[in-house]
Parts: sequence; C-alpha cells; structure tokens
Amino acid sequence: MPRLFTGLEIPTDVGFALSLKRGGLSGARWIDPENYHITLRFIGDVDGQTADEVADSLDRLSNSMRFEVRLTHLGTFGGDKPRALYAGVDPSEALTRLQAAQERVLQRAGLPAEGRKFVPHVTLARLRGAGAEEVARFIADAGRFEPLSFPVGRFVLYSSKDSVGGGPYVVEQSYPLAA
Repeated sequence: MPRLFTGLEIPTDVGFALSLKRGGLSGARWIDPENYHITLRFIGDVDGQTADEVADSLDRLSNSMRFEVRLTHLGTFGGDKPRALYAGVDPSEALTRLQAAQERVLQRAGLPAEGRKFVPHVTLARLRGAGAEEVARFIADAGRFEPLSFPVGRFVLYSSKDSVGGGPYVVEQSYPLAA
C-alpha cells in the first residue's frame, strides 16, 4: 500500500539556501534538500483503488490559481521537547485556499478529516534528544533569516516508504495550477 501526501516542491535554489542552515545541532537528523517540501495534506497508507480515486479527485483542483510562497523564519514543533526544526511559511490566502480545497475533495473521496491544524512549513531536521534551550540557541546563532520566495505553478501527489520520515519521496502525479 502506498503512503501518500500532497505537497509543494521546493525549487533547487531555495533548497540549497535552506541547506546552509544544516549542522551544529546535536540530536538533529537533517533532511536531504531534494526531499524538502511543504505538505498540504497527509493522506496515509491507502490501497491501490483509493490511491487512484485520490489522484482523480485532485485533478478537479487544477483551476486553482498560481501563487507565491515566502519562507520567513526558523521554528520548531514539540515545545519543551522539540521534535522538528522547520522553515516557516508566511501566511498566504492562496495557500490556505488550496489546502482547504484539497481537504474538501479528499473528504468527498472518503478519507477522514485531517485532525491537525494546517501549519505550512519545510521540515529541515527531525530532532531527538535536543533540549528546548539548545534548539533556541541554535536558532538564535543561525542569525537573521533572509526570506526566500518562489512561485508555485503546481502541487504534487507524493508517495513515501513507511519509515521514520525524511524521504525519499516520489512524485506520483503533478497538478498544474492556472496562470
């Protein structure tokens, strides 16, 4: 059964700029730049028929408009026990609309509702055993985060192996957005 999710690809130049943040944080398992992405909707492990229905359902969203994404800061998930370091995305109405439209379409296809709030981000590292103070110091030492912007001309349906996370991810299908 494939493990599926939808997302936005990160252009190579933006991925390179993000990769320069790597290193110097104990307990970090750094994500390879070619696996950087912004998850729109985690779908999970599905059978072949459901995977086909998901792919067909997402086709209906190709009339969504293109937009720009802007990465603006470093952050963490996990509070006092940080579990991930990420590059945060500036709030965007177009991005929120696309994600909400995917949620509606996938629920109509029979998938359960996503239980977590949508927080767009690019995971840079998974953390194990790193303390909140150490991570805060790392973010402070990383210096000013120069915003990184890029145009979004499509979203993709990714598959991944059942693993600890971090890839490799395979683009199963792409969905161009309207100009």
